[in-house]
Amino acid sequence: MTESAAAPSSVLLQPSFGEAALLAALADPRQALSVLEDRASGRIGISAAGPADCVGATDLNWLGSLPGLYPEWLGERSFQETHGTRFAYIGGAMANGIASIAYVIELAKAGCLGFFGAAGLSAARVEAAIVELKNTLDPLGLPWGVNLIHSPAEPLLEDGLVDLFLKHGVRLIEASAFMAMSPAIVRYAASGLYRDDSGQIQRRNFVIGKISREEVARRFLETPPKAMLDALVTAGKLTASEAELAAQLPIADDLTCEADSGGHTDNRPLTALVPCILTLRDQILRQRGDARTIRIGAAGGIGTPGAAAAAFAMGAAYVQTGSVNQACVESGLHPRGRSMLAKVGMADVIMAPAADMFEMGVDVQVLKRGSLFAVRARKLYELYRTYPSFDAIPAEDREKVEKQMLRNDFASAWASTREFWLKREPKQVERAERDPKHLMALVFRSYLGLASRWAIDGLDDRESDYQIWCGPAMGAFNRWVEGSFLEVPEARTVAQVARNLLEGAAVLTRAQQLRTFGINMPSAAFDFRPRPLAAAPTGHSHAT
Repeated sequence: MTESAAAPSSVLLQPSFGEAALLAALADPRQALSVLEDRASGRIGISAAGPADCVGATDLNWLGSLPGLYPEWLGERSFQETHGTRFAYIGGAMANGIASIAYVIELAKAGCLGFFGAAGLSAARVEAAIVELKNTLDPLGLPWGVNLIHSPAEPLLEDGLVDLFLKHGVRLIEASAFMAMSPAIVRYAASGLYRDDSGQIQRRNFVIGKISREEVARRFLETPPKAMLDALVTAGKLTASEAELAAQLPIADDLTCEADSGGHTDNRPLTALVPCILTLRDQILRQRGDARTIRIGAAGGIGTPGAAAAAFAMGAAYVQTGSVNQACVESGLHPRGRSMLAKVGMADVIMAPAADMFEMGVDVQVLKRGSLFAVRARKLYELYRTYPSFDAIPAEDREKVEKQMLRNDFASAWASTREFWLKREPKQVERAERDPKHLMALVFRSYLGLASRWAIDGLDDRESDYQIWCGPAMGAFNRWVEGSFLEVPEARTVAQVARNLLEGAAVLTRAQQLRTFGINMPSAAFDFRPRPLAAAPTGHSHAT
């Protein structure tokens, strides 16, 4: 497939009514088309000839024209203008560096936006990644961002990350798993606010919030709590001017609707979630009398061109992928884990307790096929909820926990867990030594946290315990790429996945446009097959 509009073929210049011509036209949606009706038969067909050439034909009715459709034109143009991308496409953050430095760089070079997966990493590793991304992409004028995950039990983690973001001039973050606004995210969004020469409030720092509930979306769409702004000013973390301007702005100018996905998810259907959030956005802006553009994107289940096209058709300003990128070569996941993902079907996923919100009962969606992690993690959560301490658990269950999950006696497991928390947040140790139930939770959380690390490192003797975040999109993607060059994990790159999803979405959108004229489209028109596409597109952009 060409990357820019080719000259019309001699076949398409003639009025064409057959299946072959329709499929030939769809091979490059960048080609402008005229839609014609044969007066004698009533059949509707197409031609690459312009309206002036078609109108004069006595045996044809000219029904309309379709301009060339470029993948760059899918979504909301202001997304590309604001964030400096070519496409309205995000590769979302995956924790523990699975969304790696290479992942972010390759997406940026492909004209997309990627977020580094900072959650679960030490401050030193996050800072090193920020420095490398800044030094690599800023000189090229390419966009990048870093994830900020909500840590209600460890607010110092959020504060420390925001310190790093402000120190190094990180201009864009993806805020995930938030249930309420925290001082840390408000400080980041408000820092550097100013009025331009026309009096308009301008941001230096941008937040893309990831949500799956209306009540959380509302918090991102509304202005920050005044009490929180005042407290930040009192603490010297915001100026009075920044707080005054922040009180007039929402936290985020972009909200990603996260439907049924890998990792933290409420399993919402995309077709239900996106329209609800679009309506909520419009209601809030109307009530506030705000003309500001707040873009709503779609994530969760975006694993095929049809899913991407459907998201754009619903009004999504951009699409975001996750699970499908985890199987790509730039992913921080070990090749063994990537190979497991390449075999996944849509039903090979399951919900399991989340390590970072274990006590709150929050779940994540993970790989079920080939792993016992979800079953074992669920058992740990049931024991935690039922008993006040590890010693109170029946002996048979204690033995299973020590032999199957911890592979160590509980006392030794606590010793290593204690050492970890003394370095990370000593207050957790102090609390655990007063509260045996919290001590039990920290030890159980250690299994959940390490299970992700074992998958990243590819630990041989822990393969049955791998925690790999995964949603149904992975299975849909695998079915789509069967028999194509993307079937094997070694050929999957984030750029090829992104380009094929977007190219396919453009093709399917064009097929639907033709169908609205009354053309009977063949089923093959909605079956875009993956093909190697140039990583650096040469087609037209919005600017042309």
